[in-house]
Amino acid sequence: MIGKINATLAQEKYFRFLILAPALLVVAVLTIYPIVSVLYTSFHKYSYMQGTKKFVGLANYSRLLKNKFFQVSLKNTFHYAILATIAELVVGFALALLFKEKFPGRGLLLPIVIMPMLLSTMVVCATWKILYHYDYGLFNYLLGTIGIEPIQWLTNKQIVMGSVVLVEIWQWTPLSFLILLAGLQSIPKEMYEAAKVDGANRFRLFRHITLPLLKHQVLLVILLRSIDTFRVFDKMYALTGGGPGNATETISFYIYREGFTYFHLDRAAAASVVMLLIVSVISGLYIWLIFREQAD
Repeated sequence: MIGKINATLAQEKYFRFLILAPALLVVAVLTIYPIVSVLYTSFHKYSYMQGTKKFVGLANYSRLLKNKFFQVSLKNTFHYAILATIAELVVGFALALLFKEKFPGRGLLLPIVIMPMLLSTMVVCATWKILYHYDYGLFNYLLGTIGIEPIQWLTNKQIVMGSVVLVEIWQWTPLSFLILLAGLQSIPKEMYEAAKVDGANRFRLFRHITLPLLKHQVLLVILLRSIDTFRVFDKMYALTGGGPGNATETISFYIYREGFTYFHLDRAAAASVVMLLIVSVISGLYIWLIFREQAD
């Protein structure tokens, strides 16, 4: 009898692996193999025209870290990611606090607020490129009505990064907003009512109840948005092409240029590994914070 039970359990165990096998195969083909292939290429000097590879160890990484264009792209990427992530967190938090309360027109405004993230990035960029147009754009037209000279939103090195960040904020703040709103709505109202009875004002309610209980949601927003903004490519490609000069060239755009314009696949592979390591560190930090809180 015991032998039959053990045999049945063993069959169920193998059946689970059999069911998972197609998904694991897809993950291996689409994720693990490309990572291993890129890592392998990054340690070789690759000639695209001749189709030859020569092992060079860390030479590609050494040359990459000394490359001024890569250094600029790394700086631009961190600049973009930090600005966009902080802005989306703050604006999303403000919107979540606003929509937590009931007010006239709330049901009508909510779909409008989340609509931008449902649109294609190329459509968003095309629309904003029209708005930013120097001669015919809406923004410069509005500035002209109050006597201000038109601004070169996408060709001025001093403000172009802010212009692209604004598009990112407009499109993806709704994601931060929804995550934080869900967290706010999960907080029991009894906690606020009990604190009000004890004489707590709105600031104390926010500091001692809202913020501590939304810590996981805030960390999740920071993780998701920092990773997504760190690997940004589409907006730079559609709005500025990495310019003017290399003012908006990010790591992803640098990898694209090195790999698919100049066919320096070894350098592009090394840059891809560096980007993967940075994103892994960010993700690892988030996981460490979550486990530390659970241990406490």
